[in-house]
Amino acid sequence: MKRQPLGIFLRGAGMGAADAVPGVSGGTIAFISGIYEELINTIKQFGPSAIGVWRQGGWRALSLHLNLAFLVPLLAGVAVSLFSVAHLALWLMEAHPLLLDGFFFGLVAASALVVGQASSGWKIWYLLPLLVGLLLAQALPGMMPLVLLLGNEALVVMVAGCIAISAMLLPGVSGSFLLLTMGLYGTIMGAIRSLDMGIIILFGMGCVVGLAVFSRLLSWLLRRHHTSTMQLLLGFIVGSLPVLWPWRELLRYQIGPEGQMIPLEHRYLLPADYAALTGASAQVAGVVALMAVGALMVVLLNRHADRRPTDTKLGAEKE
Repeated sequence: MKRQPLGIFLRGAGMGAADAVPGVSGGTIAFISGIYEELINTIKQFGPSAIGVWRQGGWRALSLHLNLAFLVPLLAGVAVSLFSVAHLALWLMEAHPLLLDGFFFGLVAASALVVGQASSGWKIWYLLPLLVGLLLAQALPGMMPLVLLLGNEALVVMVAGCIAISAMLLPGVSGSFLLLTMGLYGTIMGAIRSLDMGIIILFGMGCVVGLAVFSRLLSWLLRRHHTSTMQLLLGFIVGSLPVLWPWRELLRYQIGPEGQMIPLEHRYLLPADYAALTGASAQVAGVVALMAVGALMVVLLNRHADRRPTDTKLGAEKE
């Protein structure tokens, strides 16, 4: 049973909106909506082999090889979302940050359960990839300011695109948050809003390199070491949850090249402590309600995804 283009488009729109919000990954939306492995496998098809397919079978064979019936509506959804829904998400970040964090915290926390259930069986050594994912999720943001040491602005934007798109393919790792820690989030989002083609092209070139390399790595891992890779992804998701905890205090930051504040360290608080510290309402009822809404959305999406088999499911080796 093939997927309907509208359903794929809406999944892409969800991925685009998630990718626009620092702390949330479009890969998480892809996973819980049941298209993650098909997405990775489709991206991997772009390469020299596509030229051979086109020469032998023409455009129709190339379209099937690249799974364009899936990819085109998905990318259309991502693009439309980045230029429309993402603006709403960015406004909510400024106007109602606690409520938005609560919603995404519930969504990502429930996603961890989905990824955990996707693993077949359990062995004690699976704790190793789980721990690696947790540690990398915590360490990556602190390493991102090093990108700025490259000096050349064009090279910095390209490397940022490579890193951000690779992160966006990982459930739980937010490419937008990594851009924020690089001090480039405002630059890239501003370029998208104003259609600054110079920055968009440089960033896009980096994205192409990141997709080409990282999709092949992920595809190989999922094909050869499926369960342990799922544990690695679970570690990334769980490790990203503190970034979305609504009640936190910024302890350490640095100023980026454009004068923006780059968060480096937070202290995580209980709602009462947050209210006492800031003098503002902790909005507990609203935050908890939206946590529940986010978690419920994951449950519903996952149930729907389970009833819809994908055509290009990657083979998983039993471990």
